[in-house]
Amino acid sequence: MNTPKKPKHFRAYKNAGGKSPVARYELAKDGITVVFTDHSIYRYTNQSADPANIAKMKELAIAGKGLGTYIETHVKDRFVKKIR
Repeated sequence: MNTPKKPKHFRAYKNAGGKSPVARYELAKDGITVVFTDHSIYRYTNQSADPANIAKMKELAIAGKGLGTYIETHVKDRFVKKIR
């Protein structure tokens, strides 16, 4: 018997600055998944990007400002998986 996958709970990114490449995000205990406006999806975890960076990314995602810049500056290639 196949167990259905847990539905994703992506939230729209507020984009308070108006120019963010971030469209949506999903918070998890150990990381954050980010959907960009080009439809690419990246998963960042405590192990791949460091717990301090993940905490900051979650804070910026909830605030709706600065996440795209933070990713570009601090964790660009430190994702654990490119989903799409």
